[in-house]
Amino acid sequence: MQDDPRYIKRKVTAGSLDVHPTEKALVVHYEVEASILGEGGGHVLGERKEGQKIIRVKSLSPSTDVAALAKKVVEECKLIPSSRLPQVEHLLYYLQNRKSSPVEDKLEKKEKRTAKPRELTPFDGMELNEEAIITQVDDYIELLYEGIPEKIRGAALILQLARNPDNLEELLHNEATLGALARVLREDWKQSVELATIIIYVFFCFSSFSQFHGVVSSYKIGALCMSVVEHELKRHDVWCEELRKKSKSAPENGTLRRDQDKALKKYQGLLAKQEQLLRVSLYLLLNLAEDTRTELKMRNKNIVGLLVKVLERDDEELLVLVVSFLKKLSIFLENKNDMAEVDTVERLARLVPCEHEDLLNLTLRLLLNLSFDSGLRAKMVEVGLLPKLTALLGDENNRQVALRILYHISIDDRFKGMFVYTDCIPQLMQSLYEHSEQETEAELISILINLAANKKNAQLMCEGNGLKMLMKRALKMKDCLLMKMIRNISQHDGATKPLYIDYVGDLAAEIRAEEEEEWVLECLGTLANLTIPDLDWELVLKEYNLVPYLKDRLKPGSAEDDLILEVVIMIGTVSIDDACAAMLAKSGIIPALIELLNAQQEDDEFVCQIVYVFYQMVFHQATRDVIIKDTQAPAYLIDLMHDKNTEIRKVCDNTLDIIAEYDEEWGRKIQSEKFRFHNNQWLEMVESRQADESEPYLYENDNDTADLFYSADGITPAEGSVSPDFFNDLQQQNGDFYHTG
Repeated sequence: MQDDPRYIKRKVTAGSLDVHPTEKALVVHYEVEASILGEGGGHVLGERKEGQKIIRVKSLSPSTDVAALAKKVVEECKLIPSSRLPQVEHLLYYLQNRKSSPVEDKLEKKEKRTAKPRELTPFDGMELNEEAIITQVDDYIELLYEGIPEKIRGAALILQLARNPDNLEELLHNEATLGALARVLREDWKQSVELATIIIYVFFCFSSFSQFHGVVSSYKIGALCMSVVEHELKRHDVWCEELRKKSKSAPENGTLRRDQDKALKKYQGLLAKQEQLLRVSLYLLLNLAEDTRTELKMRNKNIVGLLVKVLERDDEELLVLVVSFLKKLSIFLENKNDMAEVDTVERLARLVPCEHEDLLNLTLRLLLNLSFDSGLRAKMVEVGLLPKLTALLGDENNRQVALRILYHISIDDRFKGMFVYTDCIPQLMQSLYEHSEQETEAELISILINLAANKKNAQLMCEGNGLKMLMKRALKMKDCLLMKMIRNISQHDGATKPLYIDYVGDLAAEIRAEEEEEWVLECLGTLANLTIPDLDWELVLKEYNLVPYLKDRLKPGSAEDDLILEVVIMIGTVSIDDACAAMLAKSGIIPALIELLNAQQEDDEFVCQIVYVFYQMVFHQATRDVIIKDTQAPAYLIDLMHDKNTEIRKVCDNTLDIIAEYDEEWGRKIQSEKFRFHNNQWLEMVESRQADESEPYLYENDNDTADLFYSADGITPAEGSVSPDFFNDLQQQNGDFYHTG
């Protein structure tokens, strides 16, 4: 030891204690931890290995003193601490009273006839060499050619070998083993749930390692498992239907009632075995699904439909497995669409909340994956998940996932108003206040930003000192996201907007060139939303010297387009004040707006907002004269009066109507352009209709057509031409036109 700077340290830890499934023996599970330590005693390399120790008690009989035997077992087996003496005694009592099966008796007789000198068994928890494993397996394979009980026994013994990972490669070399198991599974799985469970468990041991997936697939075990799951689910439906019929026909008392109780107990026993089979089958399929090609094959065989069907069960361990499987599948679009078609969300909703922590967390993560789909988000709201998710905001283990799902729901305008009827907004606001000195959670502030776009939500956020606390923190931390939330609140008319009067100066003070554009954008956007009649914008612009900043930012390329657009909106807002509008007009902002209009003529939002500024300015006498006489704004408006965008046309028409009312020259130009446009539209319609008609004339009588379009009784003269000035003198009265001349 002294010559070698390294030495090995072993530590044995006792595990669970149980009875052997078929023999009169106790099974002690233990774990061996081997560590290689360096010269200084430091850990160099370590390995852990699980094992089993079999304690046979063949002398156990009905007359045996169990207490004395238990004491002897504890004294002789160092793996069992003395504190577990009562448990050993209890297990021995169980073995003493357990009836031996015909299979066990037959095997005992066979062992006596074919007694072999070796003492090694697969239950010793030892690493067996290849020769020993093959020798024992050959004995077990013989049982697979007998009846169902013998097959169960043989498969169980092979399973004990397969549960030790060190034995898998040696088992793999014995091709007869896996081949025999696969054959028995294909032929007999419908005859015995227990036999199918054990054999699938053997292949599950192999499927736990990726390098053995090819072997499992070569025996078509995955396809067999799919068939097993589908068949068992159909059997379960039949059982439920039979129970329903018996429950319906059974009276309150009597023989039928006793028969129903007996049938119910039988169903519960069958259900427990079936769920064990489903669990091991689905675990194997989940392991094989690591390969996306194999997963695609499962999808083609309706794996999603089968898994969603299992969600009706109550076994929590089975549900954990199924939800995990669905979560893995949900990352692919096709699988997500399959889940949408089979009411997955409705069946997941009953699991939220639940006492099983892992099941709840997995369910929420699956719902998060599904919440990227707008249709499934709507389904979540429909089945009542919104208040359930809100209730989870106080659960630290599931808070983040719940927040993300709520964020996805808050994106949709259809559901923003529903948050008012939950406790979500007060909880989120409280969380915001509690972390006032820390960086805001991204999910938290993102939900609040979305919800603030709804008027009722915004009012709820401002209750008490809500807006004051938000504004104080935003200005102190210069938090752009928090200011975005404040900006969304400011867009709503009603009780919330006047609350901003106290903060106009604070916001205006942030509009400076040296501040970050993103921060200025949110502050400027908030001010631009404040269409408050009593607000003196002229004083605000002068006190904080904002006009030079606004004019400078109107130059194309001076800043990001979003900021330039907010500047235009701000100018439109302050132009409501006539004194402020006059000050802006004198500063030369209108030519700057026209230049910006030329540069951004393809952007409908820019065009609409600039036209709206012109609309505001023509209301005031001082700015109206500047717009009409000193700029070419009316000419640009005439060009835009037939724009494809409805909102742009609407604002243009309203602005041009005001200009035409106050300036005769522009009025004639505007009317002439309107007539020219409508006349061209009419001629194009007539020409296209005449070209499309199969008959030579639109009407039966050609004279009727001529009278309609060209008679002196109509508006258009017979020669087909007219001066726009003719229509300037036409006035309408009671729906009829008359000529003023």
